[in-house]
Amino acid sequence: MNQMLMGGIVVASFVAGLFFFRFWRSTRDTFFLYFALSFWIEAANRIALGLTVASELEPVFYLVRVIAYGLIVVAILQKNRKRS
Repeated sequence: MNQMLMGGIVVASFVAGLFFFRFWRSTRDTFFLYFALSFWIEAANRIALGLTVASELEPVFYLVRVIAYGLIVVAILQKNRKRS
């Protein structure tokens, strides 16, 4: 059951990344590109987690999540910064 849920999370993350990538292609706004990359990184992280016997508590999995969530924070900060 755990593997099936992990697969669902992978597919949902990949589809969300495609959704944001489609918006990036039409607007060329890097906000959408960062979100797409973040979701694809998260999908790859979940694939790696599902294929290994390592625990989710390993630091490497948290490092990948920090990078993915950091992209979201960068996208939001860039979108909200004052324009000169």
